[in-house]
Amino acid sequence: QVQLVESGGGLAQAGGSLRLSCAASVSIFRFSGMAWYRRAPGKQRELVARITSGASTDYADSVKGRFTISRDNAKNTVYLQMSTLKPEDTAVYYCNGYSPFGPDYWGQGTQVTVSS
Repeated sequence: QVQLVESGGGLAQAGGSLRLSCAASVSIFRFSGMAWYRRAPGKQRELVARITSGASTDYADSVKGRFTISRDNAKNTVYLQMSTLKPEDTAVYYCNGYSPFGPDYWGQGTQVTVSS
């Protein structure tokens, strides 16, 4: 059974940093890529960042230059380093494993709250 477990969320001040982790119960090479999404109150879920099995990355415009996604294949873990946090980054952050020919898998989410 595939499980994705996020950790590292919490409360941060504007301008501060947090690092989210997503630990997979299987090899992350099982997926074409891994991604972080977020859902802010009253808003739709949005893609924050993703990283392919070949370590190519892309980011939402709103987080470029502030967030960095990375992966540790030996630990089957994906990270999201968030810096220069803004109140508008407040959301529940979800880890996602995706493949073009298989189902997506999701973590349970971790709350990030940024105070001004």
